[in-house]
Amino acid sequence: MTSASIGRLFPSSSQGNFRRLTIILPLVLALTACGGHVKGVMQPLNLAAEPGSNAVVDMLVATSRLPSDDPATLFSGERSANPSITDVAVSIPSDKVRASGTVQWPKKLPPNPQTDFAVVRVKPLETIQEGREWVRKHSKGGHAMVFIHGFNNTYEDSVFRFAQIVHDSGADVTPVLFTWPSRAKVFDYNYDKESTNYSRTSLENTLKALVEDKNIKDITILAHSMGTWLAMEAVRQMAIRDGGLPKKIENVILASPDIDVDVFARQWTELGARKPNFTIFVSQDDRALALSRYISGDVQRLGQINPAEEPFKTKLEQAGITVVDLTKVKSTDRLNHGKFAESPQIVQLIGQRLVTGQTLTDSDVGLGDGITAIVAGTVNTVGKVAATTVATPVDLLSGNLTPLPKKKKKGDIGGTLQSEKAPLN
Repeated sequence: MTSASIGRLFPSSSQGNFRRLTIILPLVLALTACGGHVKGVMQPLNLAAEPGSNAVVDMLVATSRLPSDDPATLFSGERSANPSITDVAVSIPSDKVRASGTVQWPKKLPPNPQTDFAVVRVKPLETIQEGREWVRKHSKGGHAMVFIHGFNNTYEDSVFRFAQIVHDSGADVTPVLFTWPSRAKVFDYNYDKESTNYSRTSLENTLKALVEDKNIKDITILAHSMGTWLAMEAVRQMAIRDGGLPKKIENVILASPDIDVDVFARQWTELGARKPNFTIFVSQDDRALALSRYISGDVQRLGQINPAEEPFKTKLEQAGITVVDLTKVKSTDRLNHGKFAESPQIVQLIGQRLVTGQTLTDSDVGLGDGITAIVAGTVNTVGKVAATTVATPVDLLSGNLTPLPKKKKKGDIGGTLQSEKAPLN
C-alpha cells in the first residue's frame, strides 16, 4: 500500500496525523514481522536424543493462560481462571554453534538439539506441594529469579527467551517463569494489556508462594516490556494488601518498561516505605515503545526516558533507582526492544551482579566497546555502569507528587498529590 493510497483512505485526516501514520505504519509492520519462527515446539524430545554436551535449563513455569490441549503448544493466549504450574526443561546447543544473546529456533520440527533450542521435559504439577518439592530440588543458594515476559509473546516464546537469559547470564538461581495470556498478535495490544490486569493476583500468589518457601532466601523479579506493568501492579497490590512488601523480594529489574511515567510514579509511591532495589534498562531508540506511546495518548513511556535529563536525573537519583541507558547498544532486533537479553554483557550483569544485590560502580563494572550505560546523575561515566546510593523522599518522575520533609529511613518516598493525573488504582 503506497502513501498516496493510505492518504485516500483517510481523506479527513490532518497533514500532521498523516505524517504520524507514515511513521507508525513501519513500526506496526516490523512488529508483525516478529515471531516468524516455527510454531509448536513444546512437544519434548526423547532424552536419549539430547547430546551430553548441551546445557539444560530447568524452570518452573506458572501461567494464567488457558491450556490448549495440544502438547505442541501446551497453552494458548486465552485466559484461565485456574492458574497452572509446569516443570519444563530446555536444551541449549553448545556455545560453539550459538552466539550468546540469541535464541536458536528450529527451522523445522522436530528440533535438532545440536543446533536448536529444544524442550526435553514437560511435566505438569498438580499441587502446590509438588511445586515446593520442585523448588527444593532446584534451589541454588536460595536465590530465585522470576521472569515476566512482554507483549506479543506465546507460551513457547517466553520459555525459550527465559532459558536463554538464565543460561547466558550464568545466574545461580532457581528459575521461575510467569507467563500471562498474550495472543501474540500486534493488533491485540489492548487484549494483552487487559490480560496483565487479569493476571495480577496470579502473579502475586506465585510470589507469595516463593516468599513462604523456606528454601528461598531472596527473590529477583525481572520483567520486560508490558510485563513490567504486570510486575509493578502485582507488587503494588501485595504491598497494599499486606501493608508492605516482604523482605525476600530484594530486586526488581524493569527492562524496556512499557509504563506511563506518571503511573509508575504512583505505583512506586504505593509500594510503601520499604522498597526493593530497582534497576531500569531504558533506550531512547526503542521503536516498540514509540508505538506504545502513540497508542497510549502520546504520554512518555518509562523505558524511553533519558536519565541524564531533568526532571528524571535528579528524581531518580534521589529515589535511589539505578537506570542504565542502552541507547547506544547495538541490537539485531529491528525494534531495539530486547537489548537487555541480546547483549551478553548486560545479561551477565543481571545474572552475576544484580541478582545478588551488588551495587554497581563505574570502577568495577565495564561493559565493553560500543555500549553506553548511564545511571541517572552520572552523565560523565559514559561507557561504564555507575549507581546512585541516595534515597530520600522525592516526587518521582512526573512532578505530580510534592515531597514531604526528609526522613532518615532509607528508600522512603512520601508525597501529597497535586493532581489526579494518574489515578490508576
